[in-house]
Amino acid sequence: MQLKVTSWNINSVRLRIGLVERFLIEQKPDVLCLQEIKCRDAEFPLKDFRKLGYEHIAINGQKGYHGVAIVSRLPIEEINKREFCEKGDARHISVNLAPIKGKPITIHNFYIPAGGDEPDPAINEKFAHKLQFLDELQEWTKTSKLAKDNSILVGDLNIAPLEHDVWSHKALLSVVSHTPKETEKLTKIYQAGPWIDAIRHFIPADQKAYSWWSYRSPNWLESDRGRRLDHIWLSKALASKLTSIDIFKEARGWERPSDHAPISAVLDLSKSDKTKT
Repeated sequence: MQLKVTSWNINSVRLRIGLVERFLIEQKPDVLCLQEIKCRDAEFPLKDFRKLGYEHIAINGQKGYHGVAIVSRLPIEEINKREFCEKGDARHISVNLAPIKGKPITIHNFYIPAGGDEPDPAINEKFAHKLQFLDELQEWTKTSKLAKDNSILVGDLNIAPLEHDVWSHKALLSVVSHTPKETEKLTKIYQAGPWIDAIRHFIPADQKAYSWWSYRSPNWLESDRGRRLDHIWLSKALASKLTSIDIFKEARGWERPSDHAPISAVLDLSKSDKTKT
């Protein structure tokens, strides 16, 4: 049995439902995790997903901002939501899929705060919020052992942690999403799992890999000044089952696109549990 999990910051699910439908028809993921759905739960386009066979849906939305959702062709057994920083933002949702060999697969979907423009928490409340969110996530990862058993963490984490996750490491060291404060905190969350970075499992760390290209660049494809803000992490129990990853850059060039590309990981659940290193 194969499991294909996709993460996509869609930047308004209602505005871009046509693009989502196209992606689902063409790429056929089993589970699609969306960030920045920008709608309340009752406004989520359930019928559009269900007509394509995605009957199982978990939503954590809010009016006009943020919001995350998971749609699945596979049954969902449990849904959980966690609030961070006492902000009331809809930035996390998790589901348990039907058990594989007696153990469920837990998928956590996150939308970490972007952090504004100024990388100084003393003068930028948004950046302070982002750092606090990361601290809380690190602590929760450790105390709740998020990476135990069959666990997957996906989402727009709004941080490009490695040198070649950005078009210019030197130029972006003082730019929010690649500052040392952020990358160090995300690395601590990653190590607290410990997690396996699905994309870097296949694309070496010394090679460029991006999932986001700014709307501000009219020639984004030609200039290719991207950042890898979107991530799929696996627990060690699932690492040996990972067979492929894909950054579907083509979607960034569709009409009225999100500035993020969908990223997907495929797991062969019939493979042995021996961890690949």
